[in-house]
Amino acid sequence: MTPSVRAPSLRLPALLAGLVLAAAPGFALAQAPASSLGVRLFNMQCKTCHGEKSTPAGPTLTGVAGAPIAGRSDYAYSTGLKAKGGTWTDAALDAYLAKPMAFAPGTRMMVAVPDANNRAAIVAYMKTLK
Repeated sequence: MTPSVRAPSLRLPALLAGLVLAAAPGFALAQAPASSLGVRLFNMQCKTCHGEKSTPAGPTLTGVAGAPIAGRSDYAYSTGLKAKGGTWTDAALDAYLAKPMAFAPGTRMMVAVPDANNRAAIVAYMKTLK
């Protein structure tokens, strides 16, 4: 019987390369299904500031889709978001993620999601946070 030879695992280097590329502006992870893509992007780009509960770093995003903009009572929103008014529709979430400062001048959110497919995946995932 011939001993089997295992090739070295390429999973870790591939995973690290994927994370680096996903963080690059304009890179879309289009090969992943939207649901898993939204979860992955949310965990990489949003979860640091937006956890299960509101903190000084950011409000929880649970229930944000369809809710009033700057409507949570457990977070001190910027004057830019307070002045915005309206509801977090898909279009409003997309515009905010694309260019936070253009959407609500004075906002404290500095992270933008330049890729439209990535924004759509994040918004779709946010709509599941109930």
